Amino acid sequence: MEYVYAALLLHKLGKPIDEAGIKKIIEAAGGTVDEIKVKALVASLQGINIDEAIKSATTVAVTPVAAQPAAPAQAPEAEAKPEKPKEEEKKEEEALAGLSALFG
Repeated sequence: MEYVYAALLLHKLGKPIDEAGIKKIIEAAGGTVDEIKVKALVASLQGINIDEAIKSATTVAVTPVAAQPAAPAQAPEAEAKPEKPKEEEKKEEEALAGLSALFG
């Protein structure tokens, strides 16, 4: 990505986007230059209208996204005690009734 940024910086400054310019920017930023990536980037940008590419990229990237409503806050008691289905409650009551019959 830093190579693309270097190319954009050169373009913004009105300088030619060539291997030497990209290498200088990467080295000045403290990065290690990969010759293959530099050559590939320069070759791929030949004949590209960068201004048009930037305009078309920004119009696509600016589409708004609908915000999701925040979940309502729950009381701490509700978080600590999970709700049981009614069927489980009935089974527990029946089991307790059976145990009480055994012990009198």
